[in-house]
Amino acid sequence: MSVPLFFALRYLFSKKSVNAINIISLISIVGIFVSTAALVIVLSFYNGMEKFILSMNSTFSPDLRIEAAKGKTFDPSQNQTFLELGKNTDVKNYSETLEDKVLIQHDGKQIVGQMKGITQQSLEKQSKEHILHIGKFEIQADSSNYALIGPQIQTNLQVPISEFNNVIDLYFPRKESSVNNLNPLEDFNIRQLSVNGILTFEPEFQNLVILPLDFARDILGEDKAISAVELFLNNPLESSSLQKEIQKKLGSDFQVKNREQQNPTLYKTIKSEKWIVFFILTFIGIIAIFNIIGSLTMLVIDKKEDMKILQHIGANKSTIEKIFFYEGIMIALIGSSIGIAIGYIFCYLQDIYGFIRTNNVNGSFIDVYPVDMRMQDFILVFLTISILSIIVSYFSSKLSVREIGKITVLKSEE
Repeated sequence: MSVPLFFALRYLFSKKSVNAINIISLISIVGIFVSTAALVIVLSFYNGMEKFILSMNSTFSPDLRIEAAKGKTFDPSQNQTFLELGKNTDVKNYSETLEDKVLIQHDGKQIVGQMKGITQQSLEKQSKEHILHIGKFEIQADSSNYALIGPQIQTNLQVPISEFNNVIDLYFPRKESSVNNLNPLEDFNIRQLSVNGILTFEPEFQNLVILPLDFARDILGEDKAISAVELFLNNPLESSSLQKEIQKKLGSDFQVKNREQQNPTLYKTIKSEKWIVFFILTFIGIIAIFNIIGSLTMLVIDKKEDMKILQHIGANKSTIEKIFFYEGIMIALIGSSIGIAIGYIFCYLQDIYGFIRTNNVNGSFIDVYPVDMRMQDFILVFLTISILSIIVSYFSSKLSVREIGKITVLKSEE
């Protein structure tokens, strides 16, 4: 063990001549431990909320979505890769979709909604509990077509969920429409179908209309074209490698998007909020770390006689600076280690027992605040506090020894 480290350990745990120095050192440790624990806890809670929000918005979102790089639609039969994807063992559900905005009318009320055409087989592979709020999970039966509508559409149009008066009208402009038509309705494809159910109260379902793919092609005037191919994987963790593989095969004519790329605004908002809070708490932690300066300054003054002795037996200025530099680092390491341990225990207990609740009942989406502990966050917090503490300790040791140099001359480094 080096001499500076030996003296730093001894000064850290020994009783000082002035009791206030022990109190200041303890305050420094407590300040660092509280700020570290707060960072760990807040980041873990944000991770939990992020995971919860994204799980709500990914119920119907595919792991991978393939779209045309140019234009709104494409014909999948023109590319052999799409036929191979339908037979790929890594793909749990291969779904072709046709989407566009349509005008929806019922009983004199109108609203613009997002129409999504899929097959009944693809719908059946989805989670009924997470998608359907009320009604039948069915868009096609025998020769009849049905629609599942979002809660916002149902609220605005007041569509009953029954076999009586539950028909909605869909309007979409014809491709061959003419400005010379005397009747404006002749410029629209108008189709009717019954509502079979209401989608759950999730953001992506609010103004969505799910209906059969063939029906969507009919109203949009498309024969074989689709808007996208959606892939649900057996193992979502493999989406990154499969995304690169598919993109390489399809080339620049198509875009293969993962869930984050499908909804970039939501992901960026959640992540930016998390890091804004992280930096705010880090600044609070910096204030706590600056207590090290006061602690080291008081310690230098208290140990000025020891510094005289060390100077007489050959210790130079650099050696004495290292003593107090190591002292500051140890204060930070003890505080940050305790903080991380306390933060982990707190998050673990919250995850098991859920003692912090939202106080919302009667159908709320979440009753207990979710927690998601991630190793990279623990490492980030520890490194952030450690680096800041090293910087503060370095300059503090130099400033403190410089001040004590006014009282007792230290031997300059040769």
